[in-house]
Amino acid sequence: MSCARCNQERPVGKTGWCSECESDFDGWSRRHASDILYAVLGGGLIVMFAGVGLPLLGVPWLVSATGIFGGFGVILGLHRWNRNRRRRQFLAGAAMPRAYLPSKT
Repeated sequence: MSCARCNQERPVGKTGWCSECESDFDGWSRRHASDILYAVLGGGLIVMFAGVGLPLLGVPWLVSATGIFGGFGVILGLHRWNRNRRRRQFLAGAAMPRAYLPSKT
């Protein structure tokens, strides 16, 4: 089966890419490791509000427990959305931010 990215006949994984393309993407995506902060902070705020704020307002603990699971769902959803966005950006050959470009001296 051919790789969906480089179109060479290599064994592909579940993403449809060969191991070399996956390795290239892994190295490229490590430059954006701070993306995890948005997912964790977004979901963490929901977990904090559901776990701490709702019981203080008099909401039953069962309702706040479901809110905590919702917060973890937000973390997972934001992580998947961001991973797919970065994969599309990598496929499009987007340039790195200027801070990562080597100097021309």
